[in-house]
Amino acid sequence: MSDLATKKPPMKTKTHFDVPLKIKTVSETGEFEGYASVFGEKDSHSDVVISGAFVKSLAQWAEKGRMPAMLWQHKMDEPIGIYTEIREDENGLYVKGRLLIDADPLAKRAHAHLKAGSITGLSIGYTLVDYEWSKDKDAWILKEIELWEVSLVTFPSGDSARVSDVKATFDRGEVPAPKLIEKALRDVGMSRQQAKAFMSKGYTAIDDQRDVDVENGLNALKAISF
Repeated sequence: MSDLATKKPPMKTKTHFDVPLKIKTVSETGEFEGYASVFGEKDSHSDVVISGAFVKSLAQWAEKGRMPAMLWQHKMDEPIGIYTEIREDENGLYVKGRLLIDADPLAKRAHAHLKAGSITGLSIGYTLVDYEWSKDKDAWILKEIELWEVSLVTFPSGDSARVSDVKATFDRGEVPAPKLIEKALRDVGMSRQQAKAFMSKGYTAIDDQRDVDVENGLNALKAISF
């Protein structure tokens, strides 16, 4: 029997998948290459992209004679360059592009951060077409993805993305899964013990834990406040 269930989560129409920056080269003139998605790796949202997920979308881009956008931190009004090659290989989604450092001050800034190592992630913006839950992997298997853009981001699979997901869920009038809230609390400063205590007993449970740093816990609540 397959370990894939037919149920699907209340996912957003458009979402992000983040990976640690796997840059192969960065030139003085702004060219770089690396991987925007790696097959088989689970991100912070328990998503795993599998081989073939981008094939149809990349074919559609090729038909248009265009490439997905290169953005700064997923900001649609802040393109910073162009991609000259995007394709699947045995490892994942390979990208090759050029930052417009001579024409765009933001691209020049991104280039400096890229070379210094202060930019640590690539993130794809996409529409999810087909996916299933794998009980064995404890993850959502992303089988088909409509790719829109690939961004340079400060944090891969990071804290801010998960906290934003929790806030966005509440904004839609929905209640986030307890597991997601617990992980978000840990991302913004709570210890594992504090987050679990808060989820089970509420605010007073944090103050009862004298063996942990209460101030960190309170700061975490402020960071995730709605």
